[in-house]
Amino acid sequence: MPISVAPVVTQWYRHLDQGQPFQVVALDEEAGMVEVQNFDGDVEEMDLGEWYELEVEPMDSPDDWAGSVEDTETDDPGYGETGVGDRDWLASRGE
Repeated sequence: MPISVAPVVTQWYRHLDQGQPFQVVALDEEAGMVEVQNFDGDVEEMDLGEWYELEVEPMDSPDDWAGSVEDTETDDPGYGETGVGDRDWLASRGE
């Protein structure tokens, strides 16, 4: 049975049937659309009618809210600010 929980931007929710966390990232009430980002990083858009059919409950943000996004250590010598290894860039220039 769906629970009527209004979507709130930045609020985390949990699917009651599967336990999967997700966050509301955008709400356009005029267009009747809700955009959510699943814990694994996938983004979905749904209309408000679909939202109110979901069985969800609000929750605190997960401890590791980055989901499955792999962290890159910035002190890794092969990592540069561009996200491309500095060594790779220098090698491409013949240095």
